[in-house]
Amino acid sequence: MAQAEGNGQRRRRNAPAGPATAGAAAPWQEQLARAVQDGDAAAAARLAGELHPADLAEFVLSQEPALRARLLGWLRPEQAALVVEELPAPVQSEILAVLDRQRAGAVLEEMSSDEVADLLGELPPQRAVDLLRLLRDREAADVRSLLAYLDDTAGGLMTTEFVALQDDLTAAEAIDALRRLAPDAETIYYVYVVDREERLQGVLSLRELIVAPPDTPIRRIMRTRVVTVPPDMDQEEVARVVAKYDLLAVPVVDAEGRILGIVTVDDVVDVLEEEASEDIYRLTATPEGAAAGTSWLRARLRLPWLVGLLLGELVVAKVIQGFEGTLERVAELAYFIPLLAATAGNVGTQSLATAVRGLATGEIARGEALRVLGRELQVGLLLALVLALTSTGLVYAVLGNGAVAVTVGTAMGLNTLVAAAIGVVVPLALHGLRVDPAVASGPFVTTTLDVVGTLVYFLTATWLLFRVAG
Repeated sequence: MAQAEGNGQRRRRNAPAGPATAGAAAPWQEQLARAVQDGDAAAAARLAGELHPADLAEFVLSQEPALRARLLGWLRPEQAALVVEELPAPVQSEILAVLDRQRAGAVLEEMSSDEVADLLGELPPQRAVDLLRLLRDREAADVRSLLAYLDDTAGGLMTTEFVALQDDLTAAEAIDALRRLAPDAETIYYVYVVDREERLQGVLSLRELIVAPPDTPIRRIMRTRVVTVPPDMDQEEVARVVAKYDLLAVPVVDAEGRILGIVTVDDVVDVLEEEASEDIYRLTATPEGAAAGTSWLRARLRLPWLVGLLLGELVVAKVIQGFEGTLERVAELAYFIPLLAATAGNVGTQSLATAVRGLATGEIARGEALRVLGRELQVGLLLALVLALTSTGLVYAVLGNGAVAVTVGTAMGLNTLVAAAIGVVVPLALHGLRVDPAVASGPFVTTTLDVVGTLVYFLTATWLLFRVAG
């Protein structure tokens, strides 16, 4: 028996290839905009039929809300579904709200179950229920099953549109079944083989199926060592699995080995983009959403973080105040506070970025904290020696004061070593506590280093200039 889960989804494989023009507005954009504004449904549908869904989605976003719904109302449901899948969730909801119920239901029916689940998961519960009622019972059941999983897990990412064939079919029978089921599948490059209880037995590629002798049972040509993931696996781990094994899709199986769905590589690319954006925001202590919305909203989201960092820098001022006597005796020391702080901040941020990336990509495994710290300290020691000698020479060339030059150079070396250690210890410690290491954002680490670095500088100056030199 052959089966494919889900509704008739015709993904990007059937999407037109062009035309697509980067940069300035292409002629088709002007023609399509004119057709939509003039209400010329035939011309608009003809022009849209030649476009890739991603290009058409960009065009839709550039139009007024009323014109967006007008254009999508003229397209075939399968093409409209492909375009809607490329749009942000708020715009998807806005368009489906404007379309009449029959048209909205037709578009939802053509969307893949995971895309519909993602859309409904972003909406208020009552709105999600209203849209869910537009689906046929089987499609609605698929979407409900996906909504049961957290968004950032394999279950939340997977689609239920895949090809699963019984293991007693021959290669010829499997190809015949594939012809019938292909239009309903997210991808046909992998064919999954199951037993009568839907337990995953193996997998074979489309190429392996085509080149096999027609009367060969597929259980003899399938690969039984299948890479799978559980439905509760975090999306970052799923992305690592797909990248490690160079997969186009990875099956999601339950505790009994039954295949629930597949996570395709296009969803993994979205995950990588989402996770990278999230880490960049955190590394710069910028709240997510602070790059969008009105100027007031962006400022309001960023302001609390900046005020918090400002309070941290006041600690630096208190440290300097505590060494007021040292500055009164050797005023030249004040000249080099920014130099030391900036260098330590740069070194700490570099170490932080290296550690966070290693943890995010899996290059640094749990239990390797001491090894990673030791390696980073070796790098820090080399940097400290070079920067200490360089800063000593530069300060002496500027001031001609050997004592101050040695003091600055020594403090530079110590600060560099401390910065390298802090930059790697903080994310490793958070990782050990099972907290996202990206929260050890660059501004927080550099603020900490400003405090520690300033304290090290003045302690070094007090000890070298006044105790050792007398």
